[in-house]
Amino acid sequence: MSKNNWKVGLRAKLEDLVDDCVVAGARQQDVFDAIIKEIGNLRAALERDPDPAEDDVAVIEEPANDWPAADK
Repeated sequence: MSKNNWKVGLRAKLEDLVDDCVVAGARQQDVFDAIIKEIGNLRAALERDPDPAEDDVAVIEEPANDWPAADK
């Protein structure tokens, strides 16, 4: 994604994610809730460390692994 079209790219990726989850059997609202939660986690991580590139030791934060399963 370039600086100029990051919103378009992000929207396309989110739409693909939601479509894949819904096709797998997850409820659309559950997927939306998971996206909002993940955005909150990323925001909190950014507030803790606004520029991780400046860190002496690389810390990789894994995204939450609690996306809605198709069997719920």
